Amino acid sequence: MMLARAIHFDESDMNIFHSPARTGEWCISGGFEFSNWGEADLTGKARQAFANGWLGIETFGRVSVVAVTQIEHVEVDALCTSLAQHFVDMYGAPSVDAAQHVAREEIMQMSEICEDQAPNTLLLVSRELTEAGVREAFRIVEPRDADLDQFAIHGSLDDDV
Repeated sequence: MMLARAIHFDESDMNIFHSPARTGEWCISGGFEFSNWGEADLTGKARQAFANGWLGIETFGRVSVVAVTQIEHVEVDALCTSLAQHFVDMYGAPSVDAAQHVAREEIMQMSEICEDQAPNTLLLVSRELTEAGVREAFRIVEPRDADLDQFAIHGSLDDDV
């Protein structure tokens, strides 16, 4: 099964999100957080989280870019429990057991986005408010095969050559 992990190319996420996700943590879209938002909610760092932030399932922070990678089923079960607990703590779900189904659906939705992607494919999300609610779009950046000559320094360790 494939899922996505937070990846950072620089320190920008540390400055643009209230709570940045940790590098390497598992992520989902997390668009549910914005289901009741309106234009008045879209200011400053909250706007940035809305516009292009993936949700880390460990810290519940946001990240701009995620990378597709393999996940084990036992890890998925733990993520579902963690997300279900988040639904209890932040959104008033009656219990972890009651929230498990919705948590699993969120993680499976992310898995569907990742399933046909090669490992290390980068994903970006963008959101906008519409009259019908929040619309999400996903951008896929495929990994590129790099020719070894681009990175290798050619020469010899022998002085004679």
